[in-house]
Amino acid sequence: MKDNFSRQADIYAKYRPEYPSEIFDFIYSHLQEKKTAWDCATGNGQAAKELAKVFEKVYATDISQKQLDNAVQAVNIEYSVQPGEQTGFGDNSFDLVTISQALHWMKFEKFYKEVKRVAKPGAWFAAWMYALLQISPGIDALIHHHHFETLKDHWDYERKYVDDNYSNIPFPFEEIPCPVFQIRYKWTLEELEGYLNTWSALQKFIKANNDNPVDALMKKIRPLWTNEKMSILFPVHLRMGKILK
Repeated sequence: MKDNFSRQADIYAKYRPEYPSEIFDFIYSHLQEKKTAWDCATGNGQAAKELAKVFEKVYATDISQKQLDNAVQAVNIEYSVQPGEQTGFGDNSFDLVTISQALHWMKFEKFYKEVKRVAKPGAWFAAWMYALLQISPGIDALIHHHHFETLKDHWDYERKYVDDNYSNIPFPFEEIPCPVFQIRYKWTLEELEGYLNTWSALQKFIKANNDNPVDALMKKIRPLWTNEKMSILFPVHLRMGKILK
């Protein structure tokens, strides 16, 4: 698994979107047991903190200590630095394994082997990601150009899986149909800028060019920003299935 987010861990924790409660309600509705969960590639614990409201114990892992240093704390969350493909967890440990906005970074075959090893019989696997944000036709076009043109040479090849809404990722589980969920916000221009500065490709662009193209992008967006806060929508795509042992 790649670590593309340690450099901006502090702004990641501040500006990355929170996941909607509806996605967790949907996941929970399929579970028989809610004792232990593993949240892989937890980042700053966005999913782990929600799981901790329902599960007796949540084990949350990431390869970035800086991300974990910014993670949300709870008495029943145990954070540790571990790669998803090889953990120290025992066999048959978890009722649920989750990974949000990070499955595309995994070495699929090794990761899925580890998931199957640590999952209890009858456990579930859930992976989700959010697509490119939507604001208004004019602003969306500018952000689309920024993503696919300005930064195109700086995205890791794994980004294609996100752009395809995870539809092309191998999924060796007993998959169920899932609705498309939504993250909705009212953001200021500053919050939008903060979020755009968390993108992994941006950090590579800045390193290569000693320039932040978000500055120029925001100048173009500013005249189209019609209210102090504007509605932001992220479509959220979930893939979920029962783990076959």
